[in-house]
Amino acid sequence: MNAPLSWLAIAGPTASGKTALALALAQERPVEIVSVDSALVYRGMDIGTAKPTPQERAAVPHHLLDIRDPSEAYSAADFARDAQRLVAEIRQRGALPLLVGGTMLYFKALFEGLDDMPAAQPALRAALEAEAQAQGWPALHAELAQVDPSTAARLSPNDGQRIGRALEIYRATGQPLSSFHHRRDPAPGQPPQIAGQTGALLSLEPTERGWLHARIAQRFDAMLTDGLVAEVQALRARGDLGPELPAMRCVGYRQAWEALDHASSDSRTAPNAAELRQLRDTGIFATRPLA
Repeated sequence: MNAPLSWLAIAGPTASGKTALALALAQERPVEIVSVDSALVYRGMDIGTAKPTPQERAAVPHHLLDIRDPSEAYSAADFARDAQRLVAEIRQRGALPLLVGGTMLYFKALFEGLDDMPAAQPALRAALEAEAQAQGWPALHAELAQVDPSTAARLSPNDGQRIGRALEIYRATGQPLSSFHHRRDPAPGQPPQIAGQTGALLSLEPTERGWLHARIAQRFDAMLTDGLVAEVQALRARGDLGPELPAMRCVGYRQAWEALDHASSDSRTAPNAAELRQLRDTGIFATRPLA
């Protein structure tokens, strides 16, 4: 490109190496990292989100980490507003804004804007969660395919969070989620912009699915070793959090919460060996569709 970049974004699936690349770039020039991750915003959720270590955060300034309590919401619109402000502030300090993460809705909101979406309907969502418990998310995915085929086509049959939201919108409004999406793509050949500033989006796309699946398994095993279950136990002990909250629906946390539910139903405080194996399998399986 003829003009220097005003910012650089690094996207890609879970465990594809985004953090390592960002830290390597930070050794070459002054950068500040803006997290593009819907889970890293939450305080007290460090292990299951693979949050940057204190050493990494000390080496390079990081933004949009630990900015919400797990009981609070954080939307794509919130992210777009915060990221635009941070990009301007980082540029004023003479550093390169480096946006790093895999929450693609956040990138969409930042580059294209978002249409107004219907407000959340907690009662409807609770009913959908109950149906999923009884029938399984693939059954609700099949229902979604009947009323909103374009949305269903891009979702995994086990992506409960997004299937639930799409059906919630349909039941509340009678309109499919896809009817609220009106893409505002840049003109052909035009690079992406943030608040009028030109940058570039670099996507890490592993060509070997087996390699990525192995990385996902290694990462989830490391989370379990580092204390994911104990982290979720501490969150449950607060008493004000539940599995219906967006924070607790994050992959890894949802599965650990369910494992602890099974343990508590037998008057135990921790999952047994078989439940831990099940937690490992379901956590890895749930991560693959997101990747």
